[in-house]
Amino acid sequence: MIERFYEPSQGNVYLDSTNIKDIKLKTLRESIGYVSQEPCLILGTIKDNILFGNKDATDDEINHALKQANANFIFDMEHKLDTYIGSASVMNLSGG
Repeated sequence: MIERFYEPSQGNVYLDSTNIKDIKLKTLRESIGYVSQEPCLILGTIKDNILFGNKDATDDEINHALKQANANFIFDMEHKLDTYIGSASVMNLSGG
């Protein structure tokens, strides 16, 4: 509701003490970040998914990103960055 993709059928939504209907839509959307509850994983490995965001990332940058994301558990996995994810038909990690 905060992104105003839908208007409330009743009541109001407030950002701090401002009704979001009183904020220009462009301004509102430029001022907030949205993280979906259902992240998208592409079919491939963990490394493929990371490289999707930065195709030129070095191994050191990938390792740093994983540490920053508290994803150190990946280093304990049997196939580490080569673990396949992104398809229900393959043994994989959940998007969360």
